[in-house]
This record gives sequence, C-alpha cells and structure tokens, in this order.
Amino acid sequence: MAQIDPGTSAWLRTRNDREALRLILEHGPLTRTRLGELSGMSKPTATQMIARLERADLVLPVGEVAGSRGPSAVSWGVRTDRVAGVAVSMLDGSIQATLVDATGQEHPVVDLPVIGEERSPEQDIARAVDAACAAAGADRDTIEAVTIGVQAAVGQGQDTLSLTDSLPGWPATGARARIEAALGVAVTLENDVNLATMAERAVGVAQDVDSFAFLWAGVGLGVGVDLGGTIHRGAHGSAGEIGYLTVAAGTGQPGAVTTDLLGSQVILDLLPPDDDGLAALALHEEVLRMVADRIALTIEPVLVVLDPALIVLGGPTNLAGGQRLAELVAERAAGEERPTPEVRLSGTGDSAVLLGARRLLVEQIRTILEDRIPTD
Repeated sequence: MAQIDPGTSAWLRTRNDREALRLILEHGPLTRTRLGELSGMSKPTATQMIARLERADLVLPVGEVAGSRGPSAVSWGVRTDRVAGVAVSMLDGSIQATLVDATGQEHPVVDLPVIGEERSPEQDIARAVDAACAAAGADRDTIEAVTIGVQAAVGQGQDTLSLTDSLPGWPATGARARIEAALGVAVTLENDVNLATMAERAVGVAQDVDSFAFLWAGVGLGVGVDLGGTIHRGAHGSAGEIGYLTVAAGTGQPGAVTTDLLGSQVILDLLPPDDDGLAALALHEEVLRMVADRIALTIEPVLVVLDPALIVLGGPTNLAGGQRLAELVAERAAGEERPTPEVRLSGTGDSAVLLGARRLLVEQIRTILEDRIPTD
C-alpha cells in the first residue's frame, strides 16, 4: 500500500475501508446498517465505505436481507473472482490441490497421479493449478499465490530443499524461484508436517495449549513444533525431521532410523496380510501396543528437549490407530522423573496438510485485497 501521512483524510478513509473489508471477510455479507454497527461508524460513513470498495472491485451486492420494517436491505460480500490461490500437497505418488479464495470457502480437491520421470517443479505445480481451477470453475488468471506442502526440509530464506526422496526432478536449490518465474505467482514452499501443525493450532485439538509437538507418522515421520503459536523451523528448515534420528532399540539393525520403526510399510508388515491395510490397525491390540512403544521411543528426545504441554498424533498411521493408540502412547510416555505430557489424536483428519496450506493462503489473499484499497 502506498505511504499515507497518518491523520490525514486519505489515511482515515483507507483505514476505515480496510476495517470494512476485514469485517465483511470475518462476518460474511453485511448490509450497510450492520457494517455501521460492527465498525462503530454512522450509516452514511458505512455507505461511503461500501461505495469505495465497490468502485475498487473488492465487494459486490450478493443478496437482500428482509427487515422487520420497511424494504429489504442489500447485503454486500467480498468478490472471490478477482484474486485466488491454490493449495498443493506433494505426496509420494500423487499431487493434491484445491482452489482457495478470500472467504475460505471449500472447493473440490483434485488428486493428480504423478506422470513420467521427467518432472520439474514448474510442471508439477502448473498441472496442479490448472486442475484445481478446472474443478472449481475458476479463471486461471485470478491465481496470484500458491502454497505447497512438501515432504522435505525447507530453507525458506535460501530457497532450498533437503532431506527428501519424494520430489524427483525438483532441484535442491531454487525450486520456488523456478515456479514463480514460470507461473507468474507468489509461491510459498513449506514442510508438510509444519502445515499440518498450523492446522492443528487453528482448528484442531491444540487450540487451547501454549506449546505442542505434532508427530506425523505415515510413509515417513516428522515432528512439527509449535511454540506459543509460532512454528519452530530451525536455521535451515530441518527442525523436526525426526525420521532421520538414529535408534537401535527394537530394530535389530545397528544404525537404524526411526522410519525403520514407524514407516507405514513397516507397520503394514506387522498386520495380518489379509486385513484391510492400515485401516485394520485399531483392531489389533498387540500391534497397537508395539506401535505405541515405538512412538514413545521416537518422541522421547522431543519430551526431554522441548517439554511440550501436548503431543498430537497425526498422519495415516496414527489416525488408523485411533484414540486407543493415543491412550497407549500416553501410558508409555509417562515418566517418574519428568512431567507427563497429554497425548491427543489429531482433530484435522487426513487433509491436515491441505488445510494448513489453505489457511496460509486465505491470509495472503486477504492481504493482497487490502493492498488494493485506493489510497486517494
């Protein structure tokens, strides 16, 4: 937004208009009267704010609200056809994507198979953006931001990716810059478990705690660390890459890593071959106890170093184990010489990564819209 001298009439108008836009985004479509009530402004001032936002193509009339007396009043909503984004989750064998708009409304999620061996970040994300727009019936030209969850340590300041084997064709350095140059959009690369952790803080079971650690168990392992609402990434983005922690207990293989204990294929091998994959985990108490032992071993360094108030269990393996697995982990994590953390099952389900990416994008899109409010 252009610099405006504080206290001037232009500054006051812009501040009021930004507040009006924020209120419409927060509460949904509003009439002029209701906007005046929420903002503390007079009805004439609310009318002027709406008029300026409409001229800037930021709001439009979306319906009418019947009053107890007199004619119906027009309600105004934020335009979702001007700026949008796409949330992407890069999985081992597929790419999930969904459109995101300023209201946070849910749109169809597409699941694209990975095609061919000659991949690149710009090709993968271009396919994801096109598919998400087609599924939502949105104009590709409205896409101005993309947030991508990857199974990798992300050095955001350095634009680097490390500790990954699930992104063939993606360079160790410069992937974000290549996508931005090819697609002409702002790109955020983020570790997938960090995005799931953000979702858990926002709408999951960790909304009421000061700090927590989110253990993701699936094909790989990762820990998201939330300290007072801030994700701890480390100097190079590799904080929480616990799947690479060397352990020996329970593996029979000196120098094994925690993924050798809890990777999804390892867990599948513990289950009867005729069962329904990981979905059957909750039916086998003996295997659940073994998995709980392995989780307790894996999170011990987290408990000793960080002492979080809460451990959240997420990802395909933990979700398959269900509440019983969380109870068993809590039992095994209890220690006589240190406080025992609470253990909860994730409340964000199997779409936690996309949910975290969507929430980031909603804030980015709203900032873009606010910056388009006229300053004169």
